[in-house]
Amino acid sequence: MKKHNKIKGNIGEEKAIKYLINKNYKILEKNFTTKIGEIDIIAKDNDVVVFIEVKSRINLKYGNPYEAVNSKKQRKIINTAKLYSKYNKMYDTQFRFDILEYYINENKINHITNAFWT
Repeated sequence: MKKHNKIKGNIGEEKAIKYLINKNYKILEKNFTTKIGEIDIIAKDNDVVVFIEVKSRINLKYGNPYEAVNSKKQRKIINTAKLYSKYNKMYDTQFRFDILEYYINENKINHITNAFWT
């Protein structure tokens, strides 16, 4: 089951990167990982650094993809983003947290900007 989820996740992340590049985002990092957590994609949208959680689904049996980004997951992403900004000395930078849903069977992307805040 975990291997299957990893494959779905990789497919979704690759589709997400292509989508973001097509929307003129600059990809800064993929799978930024610390002891606290992981951020799937870190990109720049004009002058805003965007931390993006990618969720892929074959069907809606377990709900919409964005529903998997609960408050616990959000806290992990926020804390990991704080470390990223500290490591990269981004003191006067605007940040945003997005969720990118990828529906595999429909080959459809739903991009939720400002999905949650600090």
